Amino acid sequence: MRGVWPAALTMFDAEGRLDEDATAAHLDLLVTEGVHGLVVGGTSGEFVALTDAERRRLLEVAVEAVAGRVAILAGTGTYATSATIALTRHAQEAGAAAALVVLPYFQRPSREEVLGHYRRVAAATDLPLWVYNIPANAATDPLTTADLAGLYREGVVSGVKSTLPTVHQIHELRAATDEGFRAFYGGFTAPLEAMAGGAHGWISGLLNVAPATAVELWEAVGAGDLPRARDVWARLLPLRRLVTDPAVRGVSDLALYRGLLRIWGRPAGFCRPPLRDLDPAELSMLEKTLQAAPPHHATSTPPS
Repeated sequence: MRGVWPAALTMFDAEGRLDEDATAAHLDLLVTEGVHGLVVGGTSGEFVALTDAERRRLLEVAVEAVAGRVAILAGTGTYATSATIALTRHAQEAGAAAALVVLPYFQRPSREEVLGHYRRVAAATDLPLWVYNIPANAATDPLTTADLAGLYREGVVSGVKSTLPTVHQIHELRAATDEGFRAFYGGFTAPLEAMAGGAHGWISGLLNVAPATAVELWEAVGAGDLPRARDVWARLLPLRRLVTDPAVRGVSDLALYRGLLRIWGRPAGFCRPPLRDLDPAELSMLEKTLQAAPPHHATSTPPS
């Protein structure tokens, strides 16, 4: 489990229902463009807006669409330990390669309670567990390098999606664990630095709109060609800026990704409320912003 893993969008129809056909088509396009794996039911997949039954069905649709071409990391985390266990058991039965279990949210469990949460989930399933270390969207502090290395030595977890504001944790994890542990970078601000520092891979919602270019970045770093890697990252920067400094305000990054896909004529689906999609004027503004980017960086056609 290495490389570029988009945190795949979940496609809904205009009435907010799960759109299985559009979801399958989007996942197929990502695989066709060379990604190494997929995260299904993560933050960019709007898992918090799905019922447990929808989360199960979404994973089943993904496994069928991917048909073994790449591995799937299934988002199975919820606040409740019992519900997380049930979703993780289903992910194992459905054919996921591993489960991504988010830090507990809303309530504020202690560090020991969080560690106990992962231990209980691991004890109840044989599926490898990854910690989704995303304190910005959780109600608890991030697990530290020592916490993660300790859980790994106990046989509780085998990987992490490190979605922290800094990247040095990747370096620390590589030093504190062996090759049995997967340390993936989970943001979109410093993937080049993370890869150069030894990240086993990159997970991000941004990869829904730039999968092939991201694979090119991964390959350049893997070949030790840092000048080429810097050039590839420079080509990705305009897309990242569309999210970090958007011309369209008051919408989520997911709406912006969907807008880009819609501009390019790709399956885009719709957000599920309370998130909203771009209105026609906002979509036009996004397209104009995209066209104004440097020609060798981003265009009005899908990046490749």
